[in-house]
Amino acid sequence: MGGGMKILLADDHALFREGMRHVMRQLDGQLEEDTEILDACSFPEALDVAEKNSDISLALLDLKMPGSDGVSAIKLFHLRHPDIMIVVLSGTDQREDIMGAMNSGAMGFISKASSSKEMAQALRMVLDGGTYLPPQLLQQAVTDDGRSWRTDRFGLTARQTEMLRYLGMGWSNKSIADATGLTLGTVKVHVSALFNILRVNNRLDAVLAGRRLGLLEDEEKET
Repeated sequence: MGGGMKILLADDHALFREGMRHVMRQLDGQLEEDTEILDACSFPEALDVAEKNSDISLALLDLKMPGSDGVSAIKLFHLRHPDIMIVVLSGTDQREDIMGAMNSGAMGFISKASSSKEMAQALRMVLDGGTYLPPQLLQQAVTDDGRSWRTDRFGLTARQTEMLRYLGMGWSNKSIADATGLTLGTVKVHVSALFNILRVNNRLDAVLAGRRLGLLEDEEKET
């Protein structure tokens, strides 16, 4: 990322905020030395900081900090600041919280029980334009859309292969959700699982990997 990037770190525990600073120092090559990290100890304070700093690029938001009612707060923050990438930090990893946060505009969901290495990997993925979800969620059979979870020889389900084709055409997650009738959160789950299986961190690398494997036609163009 370019110099002067601003990151909002909102959590009511100072020790955890310091730990996240340590995690972000591991993001070599993605955060410049002059990256500014802005603290907030409550959800109202997070909103206030975001209002006063329109150039914030990334917000790390605790799901259960003072003044937050959970997923609804994430939705409110996203509605007010749609251009800020949101990563949710949570002491729990309940499926309903994860899916609710992703449906509300979050690009990632990090359990506070994760190791610093896992947290750094999650932030790298989001900064590269991808989404991040806890590995245990990606390993579950997501049956929200009623599709079979039998996989092809590359380990992809029919739905993940469909997602790859949409990515090959340059479609956004929202466009895919509109076209398939899935929720935005469910699309993010499938795309994140696709990245995990293909061992890539972003949409472009997923498309390139798909073409190398013969899953996409070279003539497919972005729309």
